[in-house]
Amino acid sequence: MFQLGKTIISEDIIEKDFVCNLSACKGACCIDGDAGAPLEDKETEILVDIYAKVKPFLRPEGIKVIEDVGAFVKGEDGEWETPLVNGSECAYVFFDDKKMAKCGIEEAYNQGKINWKKPVSCHLYPVRIMEYTELTAVNYHKWEICDPACSLGEELQVPVYKFVKEALIRKFGIDWYTELEAVAKEHLR
Repeated sequence: MFQLGKTIISEDIIEKDFVCNLSACKGACCIDGDAGAPLEDKETEILVDIYAKVKPFLRPEGIKVIEDVGAFVKGEDGEWETPLVNGSECAYVFFDDKKMAKCGIEEAYNQGKINWKKPVSCHLYPVRIMEYTELTAVNYHKWEICDPACSLGEELQVPVYKFVKEALIRKFGIDWYTELEAVAKEHLR
């Protein structure tokens, strides 16, 4: 672990390689697991505000869940998260013609309907953020469904922090990321 400002960062985000391999996993991270995507407080308001524009990109099952329980829910850990369909896939998921899970929020963004890409926790994956009173932990989350992404990352030699560069800048800013790059370069020497 090392510290940048008020963040504590796992060395795994520098040392491990990762590139999403959707053709192999079919977007399993959006449909497996026992909780929705973690949400920051400000993101709950955004989900409510953009719902009408995202709704056309969602499946009927997702729409029903969102309209029954809301655009976000409180998880078992007491934190905000996206609601799930049948305790499985994210309510914001749709499936393309290849049965690949895709994000309805991101699709609305890609088509210019909204100006918010998706929850930052989704954008950052496989990096997970944990907020503490004084510091923020930045960790690599290893999940077997992402083994193909680890293999592809190794093949292409793309470390985790480079794969999620845009998301890390979105979360922490360009100056923080530039400092992370310098630390990574020094660490890998």
